[in-house]
Amino acid sequence: MIKHNMLWAAMAAGLLVAQGAGAAVTAEEAAKLKSTLTPLGAEKAGNKDGSIPAWDGGITKPLTAGKSVGDIPGEIFANEKPVFQVTAKNMAEHDSLLSEGTKALLQKYPDNFRLDVYPTHRTAAAPQRVYDNTALNATRCNTKDGGYSLENCIGGIPFPIPKEGVEVMWNFLLRVEAPSIEYRFKNIVGNADGSHTLATRNEIFFQYPPYYEDATVEKWSGEYAMFRFNTLEPPFKAGESLVIRDSIDQKNARAAWQYLVGQRRVRRAPTVSYDTPDFVSSGANYFDEVQGFFGQLDRFEWKLVGKQEMLIPYNNNGFVGAKLEEALSKHHLNPDKVRWEKHRVWVVEATVAPGKRHAVPKRRYYLDEDTWLIALMDGYDAEGKLWRTTQVTPFVVPKIPTTLMKTATVFNLQAGTMSVIQALNDEDFKVVTPKPETYFTGDAVAADAAR
Repeated sequence: MIKHNMLWAAMAAGLLVAQGAGAAVTAEEAAKLKSTLTPLGAEKAGNKDGSIPAWDGGITKPLTAGKSVGDIPGEIFANEKPVFQVTAKNMAEHDSLLSEGTKALLQKYPDNFRLDVYPTHRTAAAPQRVYDNTALNATRCNTKDGGYSLENCIGGIPFPIPKEGVEVMWNFLLRVEAPSIEYRFKNIVGNADGSHTLATRNEIFFQYPPYYEDATVEKWSGEYAMFRFNTLEPPFKAGESLVIRDSIDQKNARAAWQYLVGQRRVRRAPTVSYDTPDFVSSGANYFDEVQGFFGQLDRFEWKLVGKQEMLIPYNNNGFVGAKLEEALSKHHLNPDKVRWEKHRVWVVEATVAPGKRHAVPKRRYYLDEDTWLIALMDGYDAEGKLWRTTQVTPFVVPKIPTTLMKTATVFNLQAGTMSVIQALNDEDFKVVTPKPETYFTGDAVAADAAR
């Protein structure tokens, strides 16, 4: 059983609620977003011993230190040294701050894996319009269809004062993003013998309609994310494309199209979801493990366990800016390059819903309170044994401003393998002008392929 001795007793009592139709909070509760809470819903104050500082507005100005990756600045705290290290030998001293997956990695690779823990910096920020929309969402946004659909939300965190686990997960899915970005990435498979294999190298275009500058509840179609990517390497896969459009309406939750060069046609791709092995990563992870969680919520029941202090990867601009061969060790990310900090996280437990199936029937997610980004995930098999664990390495993008995450590393603890999904190292990342939404359609892919 996972220990929760850091959980707030009041939250444990008040937040273990059944999943159902969510309701907006009262105006009185929402007013806390301008006093004791940050504009996105985190506790503004630091913790008792000062190891987590108070939030002071985050990073909103351009940074120039270190090697940048396009619009992602390099190491932002280059002169800092770790406050302490966590290793297999001293992990018991930090037990309450570690997820089960992190402890398993420390035990599995005792000679190489460690946590370098740096001073905590609450760098999270967002544009003022996002703060304004989040305040409005707090009193108007609702879930429906058992929590699997949303209504009356736009351009901000939908549930900054969540009452249910499914609301926290919607906060992640509708996390703060730029209206449009484009970047290149590599998917790397780490094999059991410690060798690494390039699964694919791709270019991708992401668009987030709720964060368009002119978005309104009335104008928004409900599609919250759309992307289109093209495979560049290896040669036998070059030219393949995938288009996905995700919606807050469970009845139309995901539309996907795939173009295969060998078939020279575009086809619908309804299996690009849930626990289908991810062909972009040679099947080394499931589709809904991309970016921590990617897709529909309806296979699980979501329980809000509470909030606790935890060591999580954070402010990892330096990791993103490292060369790929420097960023990876044989069986895990290079501890010299990954920055860990102590932060408060929301803990959400996912259990496969009655009548549904999933290859990973139980998961536990840890989401940073300041950004609503998934930091860690632990996945359990049908016998309740820890099977998989995910680490996400977020980075600060002052140009937006916000904290983003793309790379997620999924460790198969039983097989001794890892899947590094969307590695940005040695690539490029740009905040760009939105494209016409017709670009994100199967017809557009077919037309481009015919040229």
